[in-house]
Amino acid sequence: MEPKTKTRDSWLTAAFSALAEGGVDQVRIELLAKKLKVTKGSFYWHFRDRTELLDALLDSWKQGRIAAIKEQTRLDGREPTKQLHDLLALYNGSNPRGMAIELAVRDWARRAPEAEGIIAEVDRERLRCVGDLFAALGLPPDQSFARAYLFYAFAFGQGLLASNSAAERAETVRTICGAVLVPERVGS
Repeated sequence: MEPKTKTRDSWLTAAFSALAEGGVDQVRIELLAKKLKVTKGSFYWHFRDRTELLDALLDSWKQGRIAAIKEQTRLDGREPTKQLHDLLALYNGSNPRGMAIELAVRDWARRAPEAEGIIAEVDRERLRCVGDLFAALGLPPDQSFARAYLFYAFAFGQGLLASNSAAERAETVRTICGAVLVPERVGS
């Protein structure tokens, strides 16, 4: 009987789950093998060591986030105001796992230069893409960048607040913040 093995993607999926649930310290070979119900030998078929797994995790996260923001902000005839509001809606708490991974990677970056570099690359691309949407509304470069910066400060800041801190007013708050962040027309 052949031993049970998993694919490289299975290991990365399990690593993302561990990252979301407990941060980078929970991304450990033994814990992942137990969760996947395989031996550590399966891990070593795909990765040299934990460092290679962590590098693959960061690279996968980076590639996914950059591809997503490029797709979400593509200037293809859609109304930039609607695109910005739709993008804000993605950060409304409807993807707690995604936000948990985002916050875990950011926490990891506070302690690890390799993660910090990846975060910086992703943030630059996000700010550029969202800034381009604000520029498409007719805002000058500095205002477009500043709005993109505020946009992400709001989007990720929501993940830092207690989920029940404004539960009864969450929708109203998001609507008002969205209206403040995304002008209906230049000069608003």
